[in-house]
Amino acid sequence: MSEAVVSKKKLSTVELVYIAVCAALMAVCSWISIPAPAPLAPFTLQTFAVFLILLLLGGRRGFFTVLTYILLGAVGLPVFAQFMGGVGVLFGTTGGYIIGFLFTAALYWALERLVEGRPALQIAALALGLLVCYAFGTAWFMAVYARQAGAVGLGAALMWCVVPFILPDLVKLALAWSLSLALKKHVRL
Repeated sequence: MSEAVVSKKKLSTVELVYIAVCAALMAVCSWISIPAPAPLAPFTLQTFAVFLILLLLGGRRGFFTVLTYILLGAVGLPVFAQFMGGVGVLFGTTGGYIIGFLFTAALYWALERLVEGRPALQIAALALGLLVCYAFGTAWFMAVYARQAGAVGLGAALMWCVVPFILPDLVKLALAWSLSLALKKHVRL
């Protein structure tokens, strides 16, 4: 394998710093939340952070940022909503949505060459990633909820876990898009 190919696969020190800073940004955005009664997910700015990170860092670094965030939470650091951490959060009813962020980032990374330099396609890729996150998170919610409290129908799960979040998440996407444009003018990434 050529040296250029190997170095392209490795993350540079600067990229690792971006990933660390953006994982911290995800934590801060998850702490900004409006609690909801269990088993519902709280309203947070996590999706805003995911969108902003992907728009700023791109799919590859964005994916590793989300993975870092999830791993930090999995080992017990209180990076999730309401200052929670641990695998219990990930294996809980709303953990699928957190893991779903990884799928959003992976999809954006996979589509990155197609959407690069095309704002409408970038927004569409992020919206599609959000749908994948919703789908995975809802399936996870239904499975965990069934074990804990009994079966729940898809309609009820969507009304609890997706419908209330659609409009706020679209607003977060628009805000992340606007902020990414402003930041790209002033920050070299």
